[in-house]
Amino acid sequence: MISTLQHRRAPAEAGVRRCPIGSVQLDNGRTLPDVVIGYRTWGTLNADASNAILVEHALTGGTDVVTDDDTRPGWWQGLIGPGLAIDTRRWFVVAANIVGGCFGSTGPASVAPDGVPWGSRFPLITVRDSVRAEAALADRIGIDRWHAVIGGSLGGMRALEWAVEYPGRVRHCAVIAAGAYSTAEQIAWVQPQLMAIRQDPSFRSGDYYGGPPPAAGLGLARRIAHITYRTESEFGSRFSRLPQGAEDPYGHSSSVAGRERYAVESYLDYQADKLAGRFDANSYIAVSETLVSHDVRRGRGDLRRALSGATADFTIAAISSDRLYLPAGSYELAHALPGSPHVAEIDSPYGHDGFLLETEAIGSLLAQRIV
Repeated sequence: MISTLQHRRAPAEAGVRRCPIGSVQLDNGRTLPDVVIGYRTWGTLNADASNAILVEHALTGGTDVVTDDDTRPGWWQGLIGPGLAIDTRRWFVVAANIVGGCFGSTGPASVAPDGVPWGSRFPLITVRDSVRAEAALADRIGIDRWHAVIGGSLGGMRALEWAVEYPGRVRHCAVIAAGAYSTAEQIAWVQPQLMAIRQDPSFRSGDYYGGPPPAAGLGLARRIAHITYRTESEFGSRFSRLPQGAEDPYGHSSSVAGRERYAVESYLDYQADKLAGRFDANSYIAVSETLVSHDVRRGRGDLRRALSGATADFTIAAISSDRLYLPAGSYELAHALPGSPHVAEIDSPYGHDGFLLETEAIGSLLAQRIV
């Protein structure tokens, strides 16, 4: 019998390779044993392994950067492939699922050494922990130095940490829609999302495997997050105050029974259902905690000192309308980096999600700067 979680995850895991990397020593002093990293590749690694590019996913992404399935396109579809900005006839592209995720890497749903899922016992994974695990993966697949490490949002945090933690292993680094640390407001937006999941009756303190998943809580978390990913102007121009189809928001007088929806509410419902159908709630918590752990300064001094050992050629890109990862954070990072990093502000009405949607502009930037 296939569990609900396994059935939900199966399509997204198609083609994922799994590489055992052994135990990972974590920043909190714990050891995570028997870690496996799920990853996918495109293109061919050349003889001296000098053409490898690591593409880092964001919070709910995975290894499906691009796909061959028109009904389920990858999250950076149109950017990577033959003849595209990152041309796989020339470059060997690797995408790894973050530790704590649910698309091939060890995470809360994985079986622990005692034979049951980690669940509530899964430890905190910092951005640095995740990058150390990726370094172990790179060792095992024969890549001593990346031509480039590229990522947006949480992926940009991981790309930055790669360049700081392993300066000799990164030639180019592209940090898109991310700053040097998670700000207080960014942390604040995460907190109600995780509370929504934890207060779902099906959550069972994180040990819900074998029973119904906390889909309602995960859906509410996604609704909160998605509002921060877009902009007021986009919501206004796209939905205004229109009702959803034939529904009538004024048609029900009982506040207990509720009312029919506005179009923007239907859109949020759709985003919630879509995520709850493909993602594990515990992984949402684990990877969100990784995101808020991000602070490149931690244990390294002030920002300039923390970044002083980085030797990569940096490209820093902000999304003009991003209200979650403000462009000011990208400029702060760029000004603190050694050398002369290239800074770009991509004009977009889509807010933070512009790093996923403005593939033409991002592709042009990467083609000029990196590939």
